[in-house]
Amino acid sequence: MTQPPGSWSGGPFDAPPPTSTVPFPSATSGQPQAPGTPVPAGGPYPALTAVPPPPAPAERWRPARVDPVAGTEFGLVQYSVPPIASGLATGALIAGIASILVSTLVFCFGLSGASEGWGGWVGGAFALLAVLAGGGAIAVGLVGMRQIRRSGESGRVRFTGRGRAIAGISCGGVGAGLALLALVLTLLLQFS
Repeated sequence: MTQPPGSWSGGPFDAPPPTSTVPFPSATSGQPQAPGTPVPAGGPYPALTAVPPPPAPAERWRPARVDPVAGTEFGLVQYSVPPIASGLATGALIAGIASILVSTLVFCFGLSGASEGWGGWVGGAFALLAVLAGGGAIAVGLVGMRQIRRSGESGRVRFTGRGRAIAGISCGGVGAGLALLALVLTLLLQFS
């Protein structure tokens, strides 16, 4: 698509079609072409045809409020942001459930090995793990509840998941309590 100089018939803001005399790899063979071969308008490589569609109207942010700027015809738009699930609350629930599961291992290994003398050691190791997981669930759950309580103010993201945080705190406390109870029962059976 080479045109002689001065023969461009486009408007003043239209760019002429691009041409080049730089060697470029062929799209089919990958080998450099001879110098002086014009570059096609789309470049040396095929154009991308897949363009992602715009988001659906339900997925777009909706304006919550428009504040006019004094003395101008412009305004500041504040969008409503959909609420976000709190990751801290979810983490507290996962840690609480893990604490309960580990406390069952304290019962299993502690009671089965109490008569042979190794139940206290193994049960104590799993009890320590269960108490750490339960304490972590309680701490993360409390921080998550504070995050949820403080969110939603003007200009801030609103977090959800208060029920998950409460469940994480409860499961963490139950898991730690069960682990300590199983350890005490194991030690009583082992030393009696």
